[in-house]
Amino acid sequence: MTDRLVYWAYALGWAVLKHLPEPVARWLFDRLADYAWRRRGPRVLQLEANLRRVRPGLHEAALRRLSRAGMRSYLRYWMESFRLPVWSRERVLRDVQVDGLERLREALESGRGAVVALPHMGNWDLAGTWIAQLGHPFTTVAERLKPERLFDRFVAFREGQGMEVLALTGGGVNVIGTLARRLREGKLVCLVGDRDLSEAGIEVSFFGEPTRMPAGPAALCQRTGAALLPATLWYDGPVLRGTIHPEVPVPEEGDRKARTLAMTQAMADVWQRGIGEHPQDWHMLQKFWLADLPAREPAAGGGSAGAPPESAAEPAAGASGAYGAPWPGPYDLPEGA
Repeated sequence: MTDRLVYWAYALGWAVLKHLPEPVARWLFDRLADYAWRRRGPRVLQLEANLRRVRPGLHEAALRRLSRAGMRSYLRYWMESFRLPVWSRERVLRDVQVDGLERLREALESGRGAVVALPHMGNWDLAGTWIAQLGHPFTTVAERLKPERLFDRFVAFREGQGMEVLALTGGGVNVIGTLARRLREGKLVCLVGDRDLSEAGIEVSFFGEPTRMPAGPAALCQRTGAALLPATLWYDGPVLRGTIHPEVPVPEEGDRKARTLAMTQAMADVWQRGIGEHPQDWHMLQKFWLADLPAREPAAGGGSAGAPPESAAEPAAGASGAYGAPWPGPYDLPEGA
C-alpha cells in the first residue's frame, strides 16, 4: 500500500504540475518547502547538521535561514523535474549557463571520452537535459527504487531527455563494464558521486572531517584514459549556473589504490569549494560524515566486523534514482571491461 501511494504521488506530480502556470507551481513548492522546514523533521535537522560543517561560524538564526533556503532549493529541483518534459529546447538552453564547456568538448573531440562527476547540487536532471540538448548524449547510473514502477518511470523520464540510464543492480547488465566501453568509444559518462558510506567508498577529507565517496569515477578514468572533469551547479535567480572544472589528472606515482584516493580527494576539494560558495544548493538531507554514523556492533567472537553502516544502503539525498551510488568494488574494474 505504501509503495502504491508513493507511486501515485509521483505520477500525480508529473501529470498535474507540468500543466500549472509556472508562477503557481513555484509558489506551491515554496510553500511546501517552508512547511517542511517549519516542522523540523529528521531530514531538515540533518540538513542543518550538514550545513554546520559547511558554515561552522553561523549563529543559529543564520543557520535556520540557510536551511530554509536549502529546502526551497531542494523543492525547486523537484518542481523543475516534474515540469521538465514540457520545457522547450530553447527554454533549457536559455536557463542553463555553464562555464568550462570547452574542457568537455576538448576531451570528447580527442576521442578520450569523459566522466563528468558532480555532487548533489542544483538540478542535475536539468543539467543533464542541457548537455544532451547540446548534442552530447551520455550514460549514467541510477539506484533501483521501490516500487519498481516508480523506478521505471524515472528511467523513462531520463531516457526521454537523452540519457542512457543503467540500473545499478538487478538489470542483468555489467554496469561498470558498460560504462568503460562507452568511455573507450569516446563517449560521455555523468555520475553524481559525493556520497558512498559503504565499506567500498574511498575515505576523503571534506570540510575538515572524514567521509566516503565512490571510487567509480577515478577508477573508470584510470582504466580507460578518459578525462575526469568535476562539475558544480547552483541557482542564480531563474538560471541554473555551473562550472565544468579542469581535469583531475591521474597521478604518475603510486599503485592503483593510491592513485584512486588522490583523484577522489582532488575531486572532493573542487566540490568543497563549490558547496562552500553555494551551500543552500547542496541537497544533502542525509547523514554524510562518518562521525554521524552509529557505532558498529562487534562481530560475534571478537573483532570489529559488524553490519555495514545504517546509511550504506540508503539512496543518496535527493535521489529518487539519482545517478551515482555505492560501487561493487573500491578500486578495480573487471579485466576486459
